[in-house]
This record gives sequence, C-alpha cells and structure tokens, in this order.
Amino acid sequence: MRIGLGQMNTGNRKSDNLATADTMIKELADSGASLIMLPEYFNFLGPESQMADNAEPVNSSPSLDMIRERAVKYQLHIHIGSFLERDESYIFNTGIVFNPAGEIIAKYRKIHLFDVEIPGGKRYLESETITPGDTVATFTIDDLTFGMSTCYDLRFPEMFRKLSEMGANVILLPAAFTMQTGRDHWELLLRARAVENLCWVVAAGQYGTSPPDNICYGRTMVINPWGIVTAQAPDGVHTLTAEIDLATLHQIRTTFPALNHKRKDIFSAN
Repeated sequence: MRIGLGQMNTGNRKSDNLATADTMIKELADSGASLIMLPEYFNFLGPESQMADNAEPVNSSPSLDMIRERAVKYQLHIHIGSFLERDESYIFNTGIVFNPAGEIIAKYRKIHLFDVEIPGGKRYLESETITPGDTVATFTIDDLTFGMSTCYDLRFPEMFRKLSEMGANVILLPAAFTMQTGRDHWELLLRARAVENLCWVVAAGQYGTSPPDNICYGRTMVINPWGIVTAQAPDGVHTLTAEIDLATLHQIRTTFPALNHKRKDIFSAN
C-alpha cells in the first residue's frame, strides 16, 4: 500500500487550514496514495481559549464534510489526524477515518492528555479543555490492520502493545510534537515502538509556529518493523509518500520472533 502523509503548519484560521489540507489531499491522491493521513489538530491549532469555540460535532462538522467529500472524490481512505470534537458539554481530541464511500470506519479519542511543563518553563494543560478517551481503536484495509494513536500516546508503550495484541501491523500516529521534546524524543520513541512490536509505525506531524507561541517539530516519517526510517519529510510544509507492506513485516517477525516470546504468564495483557 502507498500511504500519503501531510505535514502541515496549522494555525487558528480554520479556512486556511482546510484549504491546505485540501491541496495536500489532491497532491497525495495524484501521487497514488490509497490511504492519506493528516496531523493532529489538522483544522485548528491555536490558543486554548479558542479551542472550545472551534470544536465541532461529528454529525454536523463542516471540516469533516470536506474530508468526506474528498475521500469519495478521490476514492481513497483518509485519516484526518485529529480535530476538536464536541459531544454535548465534552470536547475530545478525536481521530476519524473515512473510506472511499465517505463512511466513518474508525474513530479514536486521544487517551493520554499532554499536561506537562517542558524545558524552558512552558506549560501545556490539554486536560483543561479536552476530555480523555477510554477506548483503543483499530481498523482494517485489505490485509492491513491499523492501530490508532495520537501524539502524547507515543510515550506509553503499553498502548502500542495492546494495539499489537489486537492485530495491528501498522500503527498510525498524527501529532503536534513540541520542538523542545521532538528534537530529543520524536524519532527515538517512534523507532522504539516499531521495534518493540515488530510493526510499521507511520507518523504525521505538525511543523512550525502556531498561536500564541507554540512551535512544532515536524519530521513526519515512516518506520519499518526493524526500526529503520524508510521515509522522512524535511522541515516545512510538505507531503510525503511511502510504501508499506506485509511481506517485510512477516519476514522480520519470522526471522526475529520476539513477539512469540512474550511471558503472558507473568506479564498479563490486561
């Protein structure tokens, strides 16, 4: 399968962000991608004070309507990355996947929320606005099973192991990783998750500045089940395509069958 990734510089002007996403989807569709993934917060990334006003219900979302239309138009699957979902009085950081018929085939609400103070003294409190999800999610396209995760989830290996045990052989991670943590941890953690689970890991990141003073690291990339980076976007707003396949995964899992050596009698999957 050829997968297409969009590395965006999303800001707080939703119309501009949707126009960029539209352009990227067309470019990636023209390049032969059959699954496209955008980054976390693809349609709005701005001050926390504006997040609630920019949240949209799944069933009446102009942003999702645009993505749905493009999935049908280009006859491919599109993973939006994530958007701010309003569900009654709650707001979630939610990933949605559309199939070529425009149907939602997967939905994932980010489980681990980014409440940290990073080097330099900047504090992030995602939980002040966002309600955490409580369900892991997978979906299948042909013979590939995809596990869904978002940004800060990357730091929790038990989630990736759970997705692997659910049959995921490709794990998708849209993100808005900070510059400060991204420089030291982004590639390191992505490659670790791939090696631990002997699976493909595909990550689409935000790049650059967004209001009020956020800086995202970018470096959208694809990692094979041996932990090798097979494709990576440079700095800036870019699209990226890469081939992922089950043959590579099966060959690595056969010659290095670490997953068969898990001690479930000691380390319960639960």
